[in-house]
This record gives sequence, structure tokens and C-alpha cells, in this order.
Amino acid sequence: MAVISLKNVSYRYPLEENQVIKNVSFEIEKGQVWGLIGANESGKTSICNIIRGFIPEIYRGELEGEVEIKGKKIESYGDGELASVVGYSFQNPFTQISGVKETVYEELAYGMENIGVPRDEMIDRVEKLIQIFHLEKLKDKNPFQLSGGQKQRVALASMIALDPEIVILDEPTSQLDPQSTEEIFEIIQLLKEQGKTIILVEHKIDLIAEYCDHILLISGGEIGMIGETEEVLTDPKVLTYGGQLPQVVLYFLERRKKTGEKGKIPLTVEQAYKILKKGGRN
Repeated sequence: MAVISLKNVSYRYPLEENQVIKNVSFEIEKGQVWGLIGANESGKTSICNIIRGFIPEIYRGELEGEVEIKGKKIESYGDGELASVVGYSFQNPFTQISGVKETVYEELAYGMENIGVPRDEMIDRVEKLIQIFHLEKLKDKNPFQLSGGQKQRVALASMIALDPEIVILDEPTSQLDPQSTEEIFEIIQLLKEQGKTIILVEHKIDLIAEYCDHILLISGGEIGMIGETEEVLTDPKVLTYGGQLPQVVLYFLERRKKTGEKGKIPLTVEQAYKILKKGGRN
């Protein structure tokens, strides 16, 4: 059964004349990792806000269609109930850190305190998260005194502390350097191995290609393309919808034009290396 289901969903923000989401339908199965891609202002964040219940509950506006999370209509979830099912990570970790706790250790426990997790279980979860997210040297520091990459790790750990089944990551590496980006994607891989259902909004398309199972490309508030990563991100039509293709794919598409080669387009550097090692034969 799908854990996320949108059927003929459209949405218009308050005071706006045009819909930003137009007749969108898709389903996501438990444990899948989806890359949500498209040009800026194509509707990606709006879809994330629909899934986590912020639309129309907080942003108001006019929502049409059916949205179900774990087989339950989203409007039937009680106050705060959806937050324990759907975890959300913001682009800027500064906005996600509570600001009321003086140490990273306390920050990791804060969300669990609010929902009444027993003390022993809370401590156990925090200790495990400190190890998983490599926060041993930071646990006694003030969250606001950390670097951008460190803040993002703390923000992610705080969200995972609530053990959500669905994790939405909205451009988690947009403000990070390459080393911090690599660390965040190591965490995404770990969440994937734990069986979390993940929606990843990210412009670093080469990393999307490596970590995601499926792709949803949004163009002008509509679904431009949808399917398995290897199928979508090797198709040049992605570019016509305002999406991006991995550098490896662009190289082999250009190579095909010059050589007339046929066969499978590699998606990652590793796949490309194997093909080139064989002299270009697929």
C-alpha cells in the first residue's frame, strides 16, 4: 500500500489568481526514495507542504483533490499527529533549531519532550543519534555556535529523533560546502537503509541520480515526468521541462551525437567507467 497518495490535487494560494499545483497524482510506496526535481518556483515546495499538512492548514488557500498519508485522509489527522509521521527538514537549519536549548544534547531531546517520550527512551535515542550523526564533539555546544553543516546535522538529528516514517528533505545541502554535503548524503543513505520513505528536493542532480530510486519532475505546477531514476534521468526530455541531467548523462548524450553509438546511457560515474573501460561498448 502507498504511504503517500495524491489524487487529482490542485492548489491555489490565498489571493492568487492561478493555481501553483495543477491536477497532480502520484503514489509513493513505503521505503522508496524519491527525488523531487524541477526549476525554481515550479511547485516542489508546495507539494512538500501539501504532504506535511501545512497546505491548506497553515497557508490556507484552496486545495482540491485527495491527499492520503498511510491510507488515511490528511484532513482526518489530529493536531500535531501528522508531525510524528512526516518529518521535514528546511533549507536553512537556522529556522529549524528551536532557540530555547543551550546545548546540542538538549536540542535533540526537545521535540521528544514535547510529545511525552519517556525519559529513559529519550536518553537512549539521543545517545544513538549523537553516534549516528557524529555529534560527539558538539553535544555540549550551543547549536547557534555551530557551522552551517554542523547545524544541518543537528536539525536533521532533531527531526529523526521523533522517528517519522516519512522524511522530507527540502534542499538540505543548498548552503553547504562539498564536505558537509557529503556528510548529509551519508545520513540520507543511512535513513534509506533503515527503510524510511524519503522525498528529497535537491538541485545537485548527480547526487539525486546516485541516491534516489524514483524521480518526480514538476514543471509549472504539473507533473512533467515521473518514473524510475534510470529511466527519467537519462532522457533528454528532462531539459525541456526545466530539469537537469547528471554530467555523465550529458557527456554520453553528446558523445552519441558524434559517434552514433547505441545502447544504455550510464547514470553514474561508476557506470560510465565500466562502459569506457570496455571501449565504449554497452
